[in-house]
Amino acid sequence: MNNKSVELGYVQKTLLFPLWGRARETQKEHPLLIDQTAVRIVNEINYDFSIIEQNMNPLSQLSWIARSIYFDLEIKNYLKNHPDGTIINIGCGLDTTYERIDNGKVIWFDLDLPDVIELRKNYIKETDRRKFISESVFGKDWYVKIMNKETVLILMGGVIYYFKEGEIKELFNEFMNHFASVDILFDYSSEIGMKLANKMVIKQGGMDKKANLVWGINDIRKMTKWDDRIEIVNNMPMFKEFKKNYPLKKRIGMILSDMMKIMSLCHIKIIR
Repeated sequence: MNNKSVELGYVQKTLLFPLWGRARETQKEHPLLIDQTAVRIVNEINYDFSIIEQNMNPLSQLSWIARSIYFDLEIKNYLKNHPDGTIINIGCGLDTTYERIDNGKVIWFDLDLPDVIELRKNYIKETDRRKFISESVFGKDWYVKIMNKETVLILMGGVIYYFKEGEIKELFNEFMNHFASVDILFDYSSEIGMKLANKMVIKQGGMDKKANLVWGINDIRKMTKWDDRIEIVNNMPMFKEFKKNYPLKKRIGMILSDMMKIMSLCHIKIIR
């Protein structure tokens, strides 16, 4: 165990959920995702995961796996056309996507708040093609560190929920100002999904209510009305592609979640 305790802000601390989820999945007999780096970090980090382990709904754990698989596939497709493109992982937490998709050419940036990056450095190392940025995404200085502004893919896994709609619009405008073309992958919640997540994930996972989700949207197509440069490339309910991996009894929760649009996955493109 690393003897440094996990000292993070309320929202930042939620990074432990998907980390645990990937490690838990990897250790199953027939895992949908294998992430040995996540297993190593969970074993090394000085944090008691017992509350998460005992109280977390299996559907919540699967949602983190579904998101990871979706992101992995979308990134790999993107790199087929842009093998030396730039990927910016916003709100990276202890995410380990890079370890799963690295093609030997991609330029990668992991961006998060200073306390998260300091924690991250204990378990994940920078390389010539993978750098950490210790800054708020709403800052302006980090853009100058991105040399390639022509082919950029941004990841926002488990992030957009914590911003108000006005903040998201502001952020997208900044992306338009700084990048010639940018693809963005993110997961999002409906309004009812946001309320359920605060009750079933944040509270039951032992997190403070200050980490509650604050934004949900029932129809993602409304985003295209924010600016005519926003195009929806792909959008689907969270479990659409993953229900088939489970017997009917275990699929019921996924079916209901998708019917109610509780959680969804999206790929948008913005062209200046």
